[in-house]
Amino acid sequence: MAVELNSLSAVDLVRAYRARSLSPVEVIEASLTRLGTVDTALNAFCLVDEAAGRRMASESEARWRRGEPLGPLDGVPVAVKDTNHVTGWPMRFGSRTMPDTPSQFDTPGVARLREAGAVFFCKTTTPEYGWKGITHGPLTGITRNPWNPAKTPGGSSGGAAVAVATGVAPLATGGDGGGSIRIPASFTGLFGLKATFGLVPNFAHSLGTLGVFGGLTRTVADSALMLTVIGRPDGRDAFAVPFRDVDYADGLDRGVEGLRIAYARDLGFPDVDGEVAAAVAAGVGALSRAGAAVSAVSLDLSGLRRVMGVIWRSGYAGALRHLTGSQLQMLEPELLELVVQAGRISAADLQWAQDECRALSNRMQAFHGEHDLLVTPTMPITAFDAGIDTPDRQAFPEWFDWTPFTWPFNLSRQPAASVPCGFTTAGLPVGLQLVGPAFREDLVLRASRVVERDLPQKTLAWG
Repeated sequence: MAVELNSLSAVDLVRAYRARSLSPVEVIEASLTRLGTVDTALNAFCLVDEAAGRRMASESEARWRRGEPLGPLDGVPVAVKDTNHVTGWPMRFGSRTMPDTPSQFDTPGVARLREAGAVFFCKTTTPEYGWKGITHGPLTGITRNPWNPAKTPGGSSGGAAVAVATGVAPLATGGDGGGSIRIPASFTGLFGLKATFGLVPNFAHSLGTLGVFGGLTRTVADSALMLTVIGRPDGRDAFAVPFRDVDYADGLDRGVEGLRIAYARDLGFPDVDGEVAAAVAAGVGALSRAGAAVSAVSLDLSGLRRVMGVIWRSGYAGALRHLTGSQLQMLEPELLELVVQAGRISAADLQWAQDECRALSNRMQAFHGEHDLLVTPTMPITAFDAGIDTPDRQAFPEWFDWTPFTWPFNLSRQPAASVPCGFTTAGLPVGLQLVGPAFREDLVLRASRVVERDLPQKTLAWG
């Protein structure tokens, strides 16, 4: 029974709670049992609070018995990334420089999940301050990919991806400042959506408009449900857009007939693995068969690499400016070097980079005047060996270089999602990226659902 429970989606769980055929108490026990097995093998969790999980599940069970659920996620287990505050739990950012002190408040997205009745029971691993697209660091060590433990799950929401892929929880929170939701989604065969900046309230960050709160799920429908919840307003974010009361599950199965979809094979970054390209082409074929007008386009965004480097380095220098000299020495050496490099960036350089972001947003707005959606690979490669920052220092000097399809759409602030589209002969997942105009998450979700239906994925056997 536990194996069956671990395979259920959030939508399935809520349906079963409503029918009183399943209890949140049963589900949290299955989650806790699976977590123990997974963590031993893959090292994806940095905090486990069994008592809190059982208490919240018991309270949810009582509400369902009364017919008074708090919201659409009442009783659903959610794994929380360690870049998010949860009241009563420490938030370490994956760093030895952060104190083991309980938070006094929830991050806005976490608060919305709590209000909807979600059950919190664990926090997931992240690289130090979420600075790179893989998940290993000095505080928690190496997190591993459930499809092949010798490989990385990606990052920085790597622990979150492992939690969902292995069935510990159907939902996990993440953050995406350069691909940190979409990278692990692609590497672990999950669905991951980065919403338009400002749609989901969040705390301010030195990365400015790059960072977005979101989550990882096994199904598109679960992601639509999660976005509906976390997109609700929070007065602590002065830069959030006015609240749009949208149920993103509405129209999810409307399909893509008549939509104009552009297919860019490489965005000007030519090093796309052949098996990745073939899997993405299969996903594009699914969209075409569903009635979309698909056209191949040449879209070169490779000139933005320097822009990303300037903003990323400056942002992290700003985020870590509170650290003392001794604390800086506690950082992962590569992160410390990033901060040191930021000292050579001038104010004029930073202003130029920000101007380029605005120009990109305008360019993509014009692009979407002709194309409803854009399709690219999520990643040019599949998961590589765990514990290293790049699979090839010559081809990919920094993590930005092996993630060239994700971070451009943080710079432009657009919604972008990774949806599974196949596997390599080595059994590693491949993701297809769908990018939409600002605030058209509905189109991204609809197209993702088409790919999901047409290309059924393997089920990960775990535990």
